[in-house]
Amino acid sequence: MLNKLKRYSKEEINNLMIQSTGVNYTDFEQEGIGFEYEALMNSTGYSLENVKEIQTSFQVGNTPLIELKNLTNYARKFAKKNFGARIFLKDEAQNLSGSFKARRAAMSIYEAKRKGYDGVVAATSGNYGAAVAAMAAREGLKCIIVQEAFDSSFKAQPEILEKARACEAYGAEVIQVSVGPELFMVLLNVLDQTGYFNATLYSPYGIMGIETIGSEIVTQCQQQVGKNPEVVLVTHAGGGNLTGTARGLLKSGAKTTKVYAASVSLEGLHMASDHDFNLKSFTTGHTGFGVPFATNPDRSDVPRSAARALRYMNEYYTVNQGSVFFITEALSVLEGLERGPAGNTALAVAFKLAQSMPSDEVIVVQESEYTGAGKHHQAQLSFAKQNGIELLFSDHQVEIPGKTIVLPSSANTIQVFKKDLNDLRRSYLKRYRLDDLTERDFNYLAEELNTDTKTIKNLLSEGDHEA
Repeated sequence: MLNKLKRYSKEEINNLMIQSTGVNYTDFEQEGIGFEYEALMNSTGYSLENVKEIQTSFQVGNTPLIELKNLTNYARKFAKKNFGARIFLKDEAQNLSGSFKARRAAMSIYEAKRKGYDGVVAATSGNYGAAVAAMAAREGLKCIIVQEAFDSSFKAQPEILEKARACEAYGAEVIQVSVGPELFMVLLNVLDQTGYFNATLYSPYGIMGIETIGSEIVTQCQQQVGKNPEVVLVTHAGGGNLTGTARGLLKSGAKTTKVYAASVSLEGLHMASDHDFNLKSFTTGHTGFGVPFATNPDRSDVPRSAARALRYMNEYYTVNQGSVFFITEALSVLEGLERGPAGNTALAVAFKLAQSMPSDEVIVVQESEYTGAGKHHQAQLSFAKQNGIELLFSDHQVEIPGKTIVLPSSANTIQVFKKDLNDLRRSYLKRYRLDDLTERDFNYLAEELNTDTKTIKNLLSEGDHEA
């Protein structure tokens, strides 16, 4: 359906965003490096209650919070006396389309319908595409999904192929492109040539859609255990899941609940590399997205991303691929819940962290996703073997991403690794090291990085010494 691809200037991109979302991002820019984040979020005019009502009309939200009693007892086997926090799972697989991303999609489709667009476009290789396609089908809107699907030899991962089939099942047109920067360029061209609504992942509408998860966790925890959870663990990739959940928790009064990020460690694999594309066994929820999107959130599909994970992240943990596959199997065997591996990234970390928390504390895993033929962990492991990756069982969870997947020989040997948030902050600040920053800039950075201006100045000073 595309004519010859056109390259767009910064001004043209902003005009396309106004045309395709109704948001003029330049309205929120501050003098200096910052922008008015809360003003951007509030510009939609929707309250949290409005969002809940809209999602309910789409059969989205109000998913159950399930106590994983058997998995909790399993974790307590490896904890000292009176330790082993209660593990709960926010079962987002029960949303229409099978993942939490239905919440984002509902808001974008509602807005597109309200503003009179004929169709919607989204660029995604994942669950979001299926969610957008499903919601568009309900509202009678045309839908185009631009999907990063394969390497230069036209080999695609089974999970990505399954997601393409899901989009097509809902009536969407799927445009598949190879790995690299063309995804965004194709998106812009499709928006330009169709005049459709941009159902972007990281718009204010998308993040507001996730806030309801945090709000529901508060309500459900209060009903089930009489208090807010001590920790909510979120699988982290582009940052929208963590950002929205944290904002929903805060809006619902859970100001002392800690929000932890969890990603699969794929250190050494480059997400835009043709060679590395099919050497990973996770299409999302890994450090290839989690680290760069945390340290440079505006690398996303809008000029100013509403997903800003470092504003809300209290701690960040990584776990190896094999441990996530192990916990995925344990969830099925112990709880009768067969769920997709990406959502189980946070569960693998929670299983380990729960062992160091008192037994009367609560850790909520946010979230689960559906599984199927291509998304099933057995399909991913088979695909890994086909690509020359060695599968091992070992007590030592040292993987070489792209070369080995190490499954723990026992749950007792699962390891998680805590990242230094100041390292992420330093990476974020690198691009401002030579700038003449004002106090307003420092205040903006302190909010962005969830710290104070003194720490910002110290971290920047460290960069000067390194240079």
